[in-house]
Amino acid sequence: MAAYLCPPAVIHGEHTVKTSQIVEEVRDRHPHAAWAPRIDGIAASTGIEARGWMLPLESAVAPGDGRGRWPAGTGPAREALARDGFAERDVDRVIAALESIPAPQTVQERTAPAWAAVQSYGERAARGALQIAGLDPADVDCLITSNSTTPALPGLDVALADKLPLRSDVMLLPATQWACIAGTRSLALAADLVAADPDRVVLVVISEALSTTYQPGDDTLESLIVRLLFADTAVAAVVTGRPRPESVLRLDAAWNHTLPGTQDLHRLETRADGTHFVMDRRGPRAVQETVTAMWEWLRSRYQDDPDSWHPDVLLAHPGGTRVLEYMEQTMPDGWPSGLLDHSRESYTSGNRGGAAVFDIMRRAHDAGQAPGSRAVLYAAAPGLTATALEGEWL
Repeated sequence: MAAYLCPPAVIHGEHTVKTSQIVEEVRDRHPHAAWAPRIDGIAASTGIEARGWMLPLESAVAPGDGRGRWPAGTGPAREALARDGFAERDVDRVIAALESIPAPQTVQERTAPAWAAVQSYGERAARGALQIAGLDPADVDCLITSNSTTPALPGLDVALADKLPLRSDVMLLPATQWACIAGTRSLALAADLVAADPDRVVLVVISEALSTTYQPGDDTLESLIVRLLFADTAVAAVVTGRPRPESVLRLDAAWNHTLPGTQDLHRLETRADGTHFVMDRRGPRAVQETVTAMWEWLRSRYQDDPDSWHPDVLLAHPGGTRVLEYMEQTMPDGWPSGLLDHSRESYTSGNRGGAAVFDIMRRAHDAGQAPGSRAVLYAAAPGLTATALEGEWL
């Protein structure tokens, strides 16, 4: 399967949003929520003090412009009030009072600026990855893209093909619903593509504006946690079938696993006011099942050398620190500690969804991962589905 990966480009959201800002905004908006007395403790438990967004916090909490509140105009409302005996002066006051109530943003108001940012950040990440690899847009044979929070048709693949620009015969493979698994699954697909043609150059671009799931009007505990967790990031990397001077990681094998009957545990829902990320408390336990299955895959892969083999770095995005703790608790005996250090570090500035594994990989690269180190990459996503890869640092 050998595929060769150049260092990824990582573009963090440029607008710093502090946890204290989110806590203040949510507390002012929902002072009587059941979780309000515990909000400081809940925020502290995430371990995140700040995260980067592509757009400022103000853009997420601003009211809509109100258009569409009266689809047929104010006439029907005026007529109804008049029939109920309201004087004209009182009708005017009622209509004016109703129009003064801030309207929530529509899906279009919330998504349009985020989609523009996703394209811009994705282009910057793509250009950065090509520069790192010493290549030009004209060298790209295939483009794999993922962005689950800003659906559009045509998608990010076509947008980048125009912006970079790419050759007209480039294979475009958009994967908008991969979400948190985009990092590992895109690399597994890229490895298959270069295995079929070792001269092929694959560019992977993942650009996620997870801040679009910040819903000011939602007062559920799950929505509070979503507000506190997510960050915006764009990442990109070049995968080739032959080693390049810039290659830093060789991918040797891939593994996929999907749990039946778990599609409702974590999901995105599009409602009148935009995209909501819905979490189920059973989710972490289901993700743990994929971790157990991954350990079994690695055990089988190295069954002839179980005592002397172990990864030297584990680049893992299981969706939260709770599952990272489970991974540490269930690692095979004798594996060294600290394998998940870079994964934990990435979480301290937010959950990056599909961009997370590339961010973790970049951190390992910048820390000077030693050549010959064995690496395991793992991620799980709504579905529940997981993909892992195993390889060697070059």
